[in-house]
Amino acid sequence: MKILRWRLLNLLIIATLTAVLSSVSFAKEKVYKWKLATTWGPTLSPFIDAPKNLSKMVEEMSNGRLIIRVDASNKHKSAFGILDMVKGGQYDMGHSASYYWKGKDINTMPLTTMPFGMTTPEQYAWFYHGGGLELMQKVYKKHKVLSFPGGNTGNQMGGWFKKEINSVDDLKGLKMRIPGFAGEVMAKLGLTVTNIAPGELYTSLERGTIDALEWVGPGMDIKMGFHKIAPYYYTGWHEPSTELQYLVNQKKFNKLPKDLQQILLTAIKVTAYDMYIQNYDMSAESWSKISTDYPDIKIKTFPKPVLDAMKKANAELLVEKTKDQPLLKEILDSQAAYQKKVREWTKMSDYLYLKDNL
Repeated sequence: MKILRWRLLNLLIIATLTAVLSSVSFAKEKVYKWKLATTWGPTLSPFIDAPKNLSKMVEEMSNGRLIIRVDASNKHKSAFGILDMVKGGQYDMGHSASYYWKGKDINTMPLTTMPFGMTTPEQYAWFYHGGGLELMQKVYKKHKVLSFPGGNTGNQMGGWFKKEINSVDDLKGLKMRIPGFAGEVMAKLGLTVTNIAPGELYTSLERGTIDALEWVGPGMDIKMGFHKIAPYYYTGWHEPSTELQYLVNQKKFNKLPKDLQQILLTAIKVTAYDMYIQNYDMSAESWSKISTDYPDIKIKTFPKPVLDAMKKANAELLVEKTKDQPLLKEILDSQAAYQKKVREWTKMSDYLYLKDNL
């Protein structure tokens, strides 16, 4: 009987341990299912590729414990509503550009880019080593959202125009799609400025709703067909380093285990850089064929008097906008100070290298 009791006791202990270990294992393998909303349509490469690559990378790195469904704008029908949807919890994450909601919170505007501002390497250095990321979290804290760099377009082209721009007077009265602070600069110079969702750009230009628009660069622009309607293609000034943003619901992020938080942050950083180099390659490839495949496109640079007027309007608006906006002033002052420092190295390295070897 004693032997039987011991055997039964041993079996009970083994069964109990097995149940405990199974429950621990089950707890460790909990699957978190998230949704991510983007401003971009389902085929708008490389913008849509960044969150798609993020989803794939996170699932693989987490061994299926974190799954993120990516919804393009054609599904959720709110291209410029990403912040509100992530803030409200309808979506756990978003992928967009901060300057799209400068009307809701002006402090978000410079986190994308600023006219005559930093180049992409300079701005990334500011984000990750110059205090920019901390300022970005400070801006989004009141929205209960975390924000991280989500991919950069590099220096954007100055836009497509139906007519040649030879003076400031040629700008006056034009209707142009141009977002961010650059839109306010152009409005100050006499343009009627609007922001239009990516999927509506071509039809707006074709129907005459707008006379000009800026989008990104040749890699993304030419396949949109803008050159068929507005053949004058101007070099950039307004968006030297357009950074997209990943938005993450703060409460949902805090509920993730620490390892999944780190996996997500790593994937965010990797896919942001991947988008930048993908876009750079796309533009380089398109630019190499632009003169042969698209001979009707007229490449132009804004005349110096026009650029001077833009710089003057930009400076005046900065003074005006920061007057009663201490956080905006803090961000812009931080960017200006970092740009002043880092630009000396940019000139010494990239600028002089190009100057001496072109």
